[in-house]
Amino acid sequence: MDQLSPGRHSASTPAQAQRVLVLQGGGALGSYQAGAYQALCHHDFEPKWVAGISIGAINAAIIAGNPREQRIAKLKEFWELVSSGSPMPWAPLVQNDHVRSAFNETSAALIATFGVPGFFKPRFPPAPVWPAGSPQSQSYYDTSPLRATLERLVDFHRINNDGIRLSIGAVNIRTGNFEYFDNTRQKIGPEHIMASGALPPGFPPVEIAGEFYWDGGIVSNTPLDYVLEQERDNDLLIFQVDLFSARGEVPLTVLEAAEREKDIRYSSRTRMNTDMNKKIHDAKKAVRELIAKLPPTFKDDPLVAQLNEASKENTVTVVHLIYRSKVHEASSKDYDFSRIGMVEHWAAGERDVYTSMSHPEWLNRPQSDETMVTYDLCENGLQYIKQ
Repeated sequence: MDQLSPGRHSASTPAQAQRVLVLQGGGALGSYQAGAYQALCHHDFEPKWVAGISIGAINAAIIAGNPREQRIAKLKEFWELVSSGSPMPWAPLVQNDHVRSAFNETSAALIATFGVPGFFKPRFPPAPVWPAGSPQSQSYYDTSPLRATLERLVDFHRINNDGIRLSIGAVNIRTGNFEYFDNTRQKIGPEHIMASGALPPGFPPVEIAGEFYWDGGIVSNTPLDYVLEQERDNDLLIFQVDLFSARGEVPLTVLEAAEREKDIRYSSRTRMNTDMNKKIHDAKKAVRELIAKLPPTFKDDPLVAQLNEASKENTVTVVHLIYRSKVHEASSKDYDFSRIGMVEHWAAGERDVYTSMSHPEWLNRPQSDETMVTYDLCENGLQYIKQ
């Protein structure tokens, strides 16, 4: 029997919970998520809900917008397309870290100058030439190639009718509020995916129903909090795939400082989310214990019924995979769409999932009184993080 197949676990174990895939933003690092998903498929992890922001939204749309047997091929087609502008003819020469760093920076500079095939291209005429207030005047790049790519690789009819839940995060420019587009509430189209990845001032805002949106990563770079807020009834098994690490070394140079700042700015703060949910759990537990001590005359009180409903809980298991940068990567790592980088990130995602699945004991562990537990992938395997 496959590791993730239900049937031999009690109801409180992760293997029987609803499976959710949570994908963070991170530009060119997103092929790590594609590799992780490929490895998850080998372990029969079939998500019922995919949530993403920015590049995570694009990967999520490709997954939700294709039948299971075509998803890996479509992900590969996308990542091979966007990395085709900077292939790896110099690969044999970049084994040294210093040489590789120079290669990465050169590749990123070329991307910034010429754009990414199937994704974005430099705006011509440039932004200052266009009338103020026009979408063309607000960004350096034109993202119309991305719309064409999404329309070719993603079946939006399937997204809106297949039953897999898709949630995409973006920021309303006018209100400054974070919003989610969710196919359980509205029809999803290419514009919703593009809105989630419209990072200014590089990319233009995207108009949806009279409102304009930017990249969701401006406010929050992970959909985890949305998933936890939306689902309070069914037990959840969440694979969260992040592209920036909150933890890291103190930088020694200005280039290292720029990379560390970006990591901190866009990391998902999973510990903050789980700590907050632990406090909520403790409060709900206290309410349930208090209700149990009430005299029988209070049992039918409407306020008690309301508190009973509010204190219900589901169990949540989060398996947290984080891409950890190589020595040769700098702050340009999220826009270095080189072919060699894409291949490395994809392989890293696969490797980290296989490492996680080599420690299947977490699937068998009853959660008992704990309603939310988190496992982080570390050098020694999957580590249980006590809340």
